[in-house]
Amino acid sequence: MKVTPLKISDVKLIEPDIFQDQRGFFFESFNQKKFNQAIGEEITFVQDNHSKSKKGVLRGLHYQKSPFSQGKLIRVICGEIFDIALDIRKDSPSFGKWVSQILSAENKKQLWIPEGFAHGFLALSDGVEIIYKTTNFYSKAHEATIKYNDQQFKINWPKNTQYFLSSSDLNADNFKK
Repeated sequence: MKVTPLKISDVKLIEPDIFQDQRGFFFESFNQKKFNQAIGEEITFVQDNHSKSKKGVLRGLHYQKSPFSQGKLIRVICGEIFDIALDIRKDSPSFGKWVSQILSAENKKQLWIPEGFAHGFLALSDGVEIIYKTTNFYSKAHEATIKYNDQQFKINWPKNTQYFLSSSDLNADNFKK
């Protein structure tokens, strides 16, 4: 597997070794030992999530407040997304900065987003399915959402004729520093 730190070096792009021939392909989508070695720390995942979205669905920017902060390992198994990780760690030199990646079933890339980041994505194709591992359990009492177009972050979402947002994402507040 190849691991590439992004502009915010704590966020990592992971490209698995893919074995492909005329029959199809095989790759190891997750190996705890190799993942921990690549990230450089012991990470434990406790929950797997699976979501499906139609084209134009924008989800986020979501995060969980302490003590239920979550690291996430994102993988697309059908379709393509524009994926965002926004650093909201107040003591971080990259606080308020964001990175993005195109993740797809075709490119098989994964994104490691550690605790302290808000996460969001835009479905670029129809029938997008995402699976992601989390380092902490979901807690409704600790969930939070930042408005996807909060001007203090200037996220360059791909232009779309129409975004489809949940009412909670649409009515989310701007981030309070």
